[in-house]
Amino acid sequence: MCGITGLFDTRGQRLPERERLHRMNESQHHRGPDEGDLHIEPGVGFGHRRLSVIDIATGQQPIFNDDKTVALVFNGEVYNYLELMDELRGHGYVFRTKSDSEAIVRAWEHWGEDCVHHLRGMFAFMIHDRRRDCLFMARDRLGVKPLHYAMTEDGWLLFGSELKSLMAHGGLRQEIDPRAVEAYFALGYVPDPWTIYRHAQKLAPGHRLLVKRGQPIGEPQRYWDVKFTLDAKIGEEEAAEELRRRLTESVKLRLKAEVPLGAFLSGGVDSSAVVAAMAQLDDQPVNTCSIGFDDPKFNETEFAQMVADRYRTNHRVETVNSDDFGLVDLLAHLYDEPYADSSAIPTYRVCELARKHVTVALSGDGGDESLGGYRRYKMHMMEERMRSAFPLALRKGVFGPLARLYPKADWAPRVFRAKTTFQAIARNSVDAYFNTMGLVRDPLRSELFSDGFKRELQGWHASEVFHHHARRAGTDDPLALIQYLDIHTYLPGDINTKVDRASMAHSLEVREPLMDHQLVEWTATLPSALKLRGQEGKYIFKKALEPMLPHDVLYRPKMGFAVPLARWLRGPLRQQTRQALQQGALAQTGWFNPVTIGRLLDQHESGAMDHAQPLWVLLMFDAFLRNAGLGAASPRAAA
Repeated sequence: MCGITGLFDTRGQRLPERERLHRMNESQHHRGPDEGDLHIEPGVGFGHRRLSVIDIATGQQPIFNDDKTVALVFNGEVYNYLELMDELRGHGYVFRTKSDSEAIVRAWEHWGEDCVHHLRGMFAFMIHDRRRDCLFMARDRLGVKPLHYAMTEDGWLLFGSELKSLMAHGGLRQEIDPRAVEAYFALGYVPDPWTIYRHAQKLAPGHRLLVKRGQPIGEPQRYWDVKFTLDAKIGEEEAAEELRRRLTESVKLRLKAEVPLGAFLSGGVDSSAVVAAMAQLDDQPVNTCSIGFDDPKFNETEFAQMVADRYRTNHRVETVNSDDFGLVDLLAHLYDEPYADSSAIPTYRVCELARKHVTVALSGDGGDESLGGYRRYKMHMMEERMRSAFPLALRKGVFGPLARLYPKADWAPRVFRAKTTFQAIARNSVDAYFNTMGLVRDPLRSELFSDGFKRELQGWHASEVFHHHARRAGTDDPLALIQYLDIHTYLPGDINTKVDRASMAHSLEVREPLMDHQLVEWTATLPSALKLRGQEGKYIFKKALEPMLPHDVLYRPKMGFAVPLARWLRGPLRQQTRQALQQGALAQTGWFNPVTIGRLLDQHESGAMDHAQPLWVLLMFDAFLRNAGLGAASPRAAA
């Protein structure tokens, strides 16, 4: 695990400036505090910060082939590297190390761009091949590991694990992309392949890009996608048994390490499943950790303790004050672009706790998306049944006006919010799910933006992100469609981004058994009725886990990693929020309507309405602007 960065001259053989490359590399020191190195030759420079986990003695990077015509920098873990090495030895390759990094180098030599098809794991890497005079980059299938890139005006291609390494180069304009701002306010993150900056991009999950010197940079190529065929002819008992087998195999692959290893244990189904599988694979007690909250409405440590007791883990718990809001500015620095998932705060704390005891931690992330676990899936399917009963034109004509007339009831559970339900029924499936996922929904988002900023958008709407992916989904099954959307948007843009930045801030490697691509491919063949049955999400997963976990862990209401935003913004963060939104960097941009912001603040502070989510989105955008040194500049001219 590490941080990678570098630059490639697309026009010629100019020698990279060592000081620039050093600055880019050191901006990611937290990702790899154990070692760091630079490689510079005409036309290319690589930087690497290493967190030593596998082959500590000889796994340094950049790593080269025998005659040093191929160089690699790599972030992540290839879990099948030993099997891959055996296969490549059969083709005559000799290995000098025991590292997965060298396995990628040899795979490139043998298969070229198709090497990605042979890798099982989480990865982002860059290869420079001097003989082919090219640069090749790739990112893992589910987007666990990040990779950013940008082109400078003078022809240098920059890349890095984090956006801050590109900005450290000094030659990239900080010109904000209005579409990224619109998408952020809709979703709470900037989705792939955009970044907040117009001239920088993320390489999307499951994509690769080959850059040849002297030729224009083309579009990245998709090399993998999940196909929801739902065509497995399998019964419940057989499916449960096969799911247990695949979970165990995926966890076993991720136990290879030469450093202390453990797991997050939240008390939810997914992390508990991972811990149970780990305990059955190892005679030694599993190291587990949990974060508790002093507010019982947000605390689920009792369920984590049930699992810890059952498997006699070395369990550690730390209680976080429910007013743990002092990380706002730090989060802005860690994420480099606006990011509004408030669960980043407890995620940062649990990574901080884990790193005191282990260097590698397994997580339960990814299970909700592939196995149908989110509560919103149940609501969407209920709405979908209502949508299917009426033609779209009738729904728009009847439920649309009802939604506009009905009073807003943000204080109520969603099932009782008639306005929200009417809005959903009046839309098509994709637009309805986009609305469900919205943090600042229409029409509030339109009210929030100034007329000048809306002119910058030129009519572009963030729902196009969902429609773009929906066109590729290849399924008309309503549950499979929204799972596909989440796998391509929320999972990489929100969940994986959150965990990567929070863990690497503490030099902690997090591994993801439920995001193993072979497991995800298999679950995509299961009929939707095995995932969501009635009101029971993750139906077959819970059935499979009944022999392994307590009933109360499996079948309790889902809680999540929530924080008390509404109370913070009415209490200890009240003054800070009002000052930031009305006088800070955000207010100076001219992109927002001050009357709308004032109304949101007044209604929330008085308790008349709950605007915690849009106010938090605004507050984190202001924190981003301050961290980036921006403010009184338009999206087009910011520099």
